[in-house]
Amino acid sequence: MNKFLLLAMIVVSSSHAQAATHQALNWTAIGMFTTIVFITLVITWQAARKTHSKEDFYTAGGSISAKQNGLAIAGDYMSASTLLGASSMVFFKGYDGFIYVTGFFVCWPILTFLMAERLRNLGKYTFADIVSYRLEPAKTRVLATCGSLIVVCCYLLLQMVGAGQLIKLLFGIDYTVAVVLVGCLMLVYVMFGGMLATTWIQIVKAILLLFGGTVLTFLCLRYFGFSFDNLVAAAVKNHHLGQKVLEPGSMLSNPINALSTSLALIFGLAGLPHILMRFFTVSNAQEARKSVFYASGYIGYFFILVCILGFAAISIIGTNPNFYVDGKLGGELIGGSNMVAIHLAGALGGNLLLGFLSAVAFATILAVVAGLTLAGASAISHDLFQKVIKKGQATEKQEMNISRVAVIGLGVIAIACGILFEKMNITFLMGLTFGIAASANFPVLFLAMYWKDLTTRGALWGGFTGIISAIVLVVLSPTVWVGVLGYAQAIFPYDNPALFSMPLAFIVSCVVSLTDHSERAAIDRAGFEQQVVRSELGARQADLEKVPVH
Repeated sequence: MNKFLLLAMIVVSSSHAQAATHQALNWTAIGMFTTIVFITLVITWQAARKTHSKEDFYTAGGSISAKQNGLAIAGDYMSASTLLGASSMVFFKGYDGFIYVTGFFVCWPILTFLMAERLRNLGKYTFADIVSYRLEPAKTRVLATCGSLIVVCCYLLLQMVGAGQLIKLLFGIDYTVAVVLVGCLMLVYVMFGGMLATTWIQIVKAILLLFGGTVLTFLCLRYFGFSFDNLVAAAVKNHHLGQKVLEPGSMLSNPINALSTSLALIFGLAGLPHILMRFFTVSNAQEARKSVFYASGYIGYFFILVCILGFAAISIIGTNPNFYVDGKLGGELIGGSNMVAIHLAGALGGNLLLGFLSAVAFATILAVVAGLTLAGASAISHDLFQKVIKKGQATEKQEMNISRVAVIGLGVIAIACGILFEKMNITFLMGLTFGIAASANFPVLFLAMYWKDLTTRGALWGGFTGIISAIVLVVLSPTVWVGVLGYAQAIFPYDNPALFSMPLAFIVSCVVSLTDHSERAAIDRAGFEQQVVRSELGARQADLEKVPVH
């Protein structure tokens, strides 16, 4: 079935590509794209043969090693926006772009030292398992499901629009067909392969992305005689900002805005459901922490490559007149300002490297979309259907069926939103995603694990306060209120809400919990000691597993 599906999609894509007259087809890129898609479908077919239970579907049966999971986590985090968007930001903003990229990396120590082990010891399928361990299960799972689905939908929309634009511009495929193609492939990956297929697709994609980035960086360094001094000097000479390209600029001019964005980047990661699910795919807490250690190494290395690519592109392709519109860097080539890495690959490696990097970028989007969809489906089937609606009485088959129906539903929503918002400026969606994750999911999750006085009432009030305040402030921000809705002046003057919505969520949770003297509150507080014991037992079990059996 997968072969026929692939053939049908290729035929449809080719017919639309032939109809596109605005751009010549890059058959090298199309060939590599088809090859990579075929490889991922083979992986899905193999994984489907090993997926027999909900443990296999949600967490790959806990059979993933720390090194493998580290690559998968890195693959989840190194999306196409990292390769394309971050390198383009360094290309246009220089030092500001470098600082912004760094912000995406400094969040990993929080996961490594504060979250990883307790997440693995206390959870089983989703992060809602931790939040509801000692709090009232039904209510807290509804809260966790709301936070998860909002984050997942925002991230899905971002990825679907990016995928549609990438394929449309690179291969000449109609935008609508491109979005449907991504949605169909995502449905195949998740419905048939589950977490096992998603994990291995992430691993393959991460290896290809690291390899492609390394090759391109090597070619860039060779272009400048393997001298960073030459690279930086050329960037200063060719960039329209001159020496200011190495100095803080407009992105850091407002300290409140910079701090708010930093908080979102640092703490938002710890609230992303598709990242948190990765900790349940390994066998124990020690492997979970090792996973983050390996992932941090891969991601840190990749971000270094991205920054080098951004500065190198200033001299290699930045002098091309097609990148200037009305005297400013803008871009009229394929994809314009968001395709700097692709242009750089074409300039240094020809169609071969351009095709490879384009295909990897598309595979990156597919893999991230699959992980997001699985996280959303798990929240619906496990947290909402099994634990809330059926009170834990649903059979495994019923839960799996609901999960696959949820995958289809999320896929349809993602395709529809991707088509509907084709022309929308989607930059604000990343801020919305990280802002909600940092304001809703992270405070409740952190307090549930570390603060004994958190109560169900406090978690609900704080969690929903974080969700609502983050959404409202983003809508009232300059990015949406002015850039999207067209008003003259924004009501909320900052681009990211995290500095305000995240502390508000913590404060409301703490105040409501401390003033809660109900019978349920006493149960919630008493359950903290049991939670600590369970976490410690999980750590001891990991230590015992290291002792050799004689």
